[in-house]
Amino acid sequence: MQAAKPLFDYPKYWAECFGPAPFLPMSREEMDQLGWDSCDIIIVTGDAYVDHPSFGMAIIGRLLEAQGFRVGIISQPDWRSKDDFMKLGEPNLFFGVAAGNMDSMINRYTADKKIRSDDAYTPGGLAGKRPDRASLVYSQRCKEAYSHVPVILGGIEASLRRIAHYDYWQDKVRRSILMDATADILLYGNAERAVVEVAQRLSRGESIESISDVRGTAFIRRDTPQGWFEVDSTRIDRPGRVDKIINPYVNTQDTEACAIEQGKGGEVEDPNEAKVVQILESPRMTRDKTVIRLPSFEKVRNDPVLYAHANRVLHLETNPGNARALVQRHGEVDVWFNPPPIPMSTEEMDYVFGMPYARVPHPAYGGERIPAYEMIRFSVNIMRGCFGGCTFCSITEHEGRIIQNRSHDSIIREIEEMRDKVPGFTGVVSDLGGPTANMYRIACKDPEIERHCRKPSCVFPGICENLNTDHSSLIELYRKARALPGVKKILIASGLRYDLAVESPEYVKELVTHHVGGYLKIAPEHTERGPLDKMMKPGIGSYDRFKQMFEKFSKEAGKEQYLIPYFIAAHPGTTDEDMMNLALWLKRNGFRADQVQAFYPSPMATATAMYHSGKNPLRKVTYKSDGVEIVKSEPQRRLHKAFLRYHDPKGWPLLREALQRMGRADLIGPAKHQLIPATQPVGDGSYQSARRKNSTPVGSKKAGAGGKILTQHNGLPPRGSDGAKPWDKREQAKAAAFAKMQEQKKGGKASGGGKKKPRPVAPR
Repeated sequence: MQAAKPLFDYPKYWAECFGPAPFLPMSREEMDQLGWDSCDIIIVTGDAYVDHPSFGMAIIGRLLEAQGFRVGIISQPDWRSKDDFMKLGEPNLFFGVAAGNMDSMINRYTADKKIRSDDAYTPGGLAGKRPDRASLVYSQRCKEAYSHVPVILGGIEASLRRIAHYDYWQDKVRRSILMDATADILLYGNAERAVVEVAQRLSRGESIESISDVRGTAFIRRDTPQGWFEVDSTRIDRPGRVDKIINPYVNTQDTEACAIEQGKGGEVEDPNEAKVVQILESPRMTRDKTVIRLPSFEKVRNDPVLYAHANRVLHLETNPGNARALVQRHGEVDVWFNPPPIPMSTEEMDYVFGMPYARVPHPAYGGERIPAYEMIRFSVNIMRGCFGGCTFCSITEHEGRIIQNRSHDSIIREIEEMRDKVPGFTGVVSDLGGPTANMYRIACKDPEIERHCRKPSCVFPGICENLNTDHSSLIELYRKARALPGVKKILIASGLRYDLAVESPEYVKELVTHHVGGYLKIAPEHTERGPLDKMMKPGIGSYDRFKQMFEKFSKEAGKEQYLIPYFIAAHPGTTDEDMMNLALWLKRNGFRADQVQAFYPSPMATATAMYHSGKNPLRKVTYKSDGVEIVKSEPQRRLHKAFLRYHDPKGWPLLREALQRMGRADLIGPAKHQLIPATQPVGDGSYQSARRKNSTPVGSKKAGAGGKILTQHNGLPPRGSDGAKPWDKREQAKAAAFAKMQEQKKGGKASGGGKKKPRPVAPR
């Protein structure tokens, strides 16, 4: 993999003399206090400004500040006019625009397209503080405010919408966000390298239009660069009926010279008989000067198979060691995508996370609670990236599959700083993890193999023989962290890749003995091969193996601890029978899910391509290739969620009808092996939702100690063999005794005056 210029080797901009700010300014008054007459760079974000390395605006802002630039923040501006975008004045170099830590549509809408009632990244959790497709709207307002100032898009929303993408909320394929946002350039993935390079070059007087060679960037171009060879994507992975290319080296923008349209409405060509043109090696045709032309926006918009093909090629070109540039036609212009950025070294990761973060929200919020901050307030990010490749997840697309690690010393320093400076620290570190808790320092055994690899996952369908699964460095880190003075407990809350963990029994023992707070959340996602293969997740046997180790080491440690598995409903590849089998597994194992996660088609994810096209981009895509079972209709999505919540009486009528239709009426009845009863319970049969449960007032008989509701997701032990919880019988006995005592006081009957018999209440 080619070397990249280290982030700390750039010359500092002249404004370095001002030094770091306590907080990046959000007003002209703060700028005056810092002695600034203007900002060099202004970051516009859809999130509240929290000066913590878990928030994008803080990392990018502090990094640019370390390069010597004066950086201001415009947080959650009123997008209805340009006024808020002018409150810090005109930036000398550029506006940096991001929707926030989440895609703004996912942030605002549920998987059922209902508007959420809150926003975790807003003070007070208030909803409605950012527009739909915030990156696009913010970019347009920045151009309205100062039309000549460059606008640079970044963040996960821009990253996942950089190409023509299926939009779940409009149920159509939308153009690259660059075409609608009026931005000058887009930085995708973790953008530290790209943003520093672009800022440095702009500060030297280069125009934004001339910056076209930075990795991890996308931009619009109207010309064909000299010295580049263009290869049509269908020569890499032929999807079936496509334009025939006369010469693979010809400029494919000249459609009259290079393509012959196949007869429309004729017989579809058999892909198994078609001979793919092999591109011969040429001394002038190198990977770093080769660009792959994807089907145009107009084609993928109208042809779901070509959309799946484009998605497959895009994911094949994600390894920084061998990825080629991509280009996609949009009308009269091209959107050009340079290869992904080179991953950061450990020294660079330490540099980025070692900035002078205040680690608290900006004082302008007056101490108002920001839910997302409260969640990560006492957590430490130890790495980036994920090589799992789960098709429904955006982490790999955004952060890459090569793990970028911090050093032990850097992590320990951050824990000490958090202990000494962050208000409210009680000695408990809530998480020591990242996208995946146990991928720290796990990588390919050979850098050369890693550089040439094009697999979408290192752990599917099994763990790659070239993957080093040694957890010893992570074990050592855990031991160092919990030995720190003032640290009472180190919890691991990040998602655990349990198929990796079982390769290191010592790690599982260390985790279970010292770092589980009563329960551990993991995500098998399903039990059936059909959906698991489409997710690129391991079989349920890996979960069973991990569960055995978890219980064994918990018993040895003398601790009562529980695994809380999470599952997805309505994922591509899932049949009604699959969900029925999952529900039976849940009942056999005594799990009652309070909250159900339904598949959410996020932009650019492989599973989203399956959802839209009905094809599987994990394999060669053709018009005759097997289709994928898709759950799109609202009734079927409700059914799949009802199977996950088989214990909810409200779903029983739907389940009875479905089981009878499926020929499985034998699962309706009171026996243990049956899924649901044949009759509805007395009353309305309603089931209180998790949201309502969590709002139960303290003192209610439904609340546990401290007023917290005990559920399978926050520590409720497994059900007994007869279906009752261990403490249900005790509470029922207490309630019966209390009721009997009340009746005895009243003489066993209600007293006069029309008063009713006292209602039995279980004592707290």
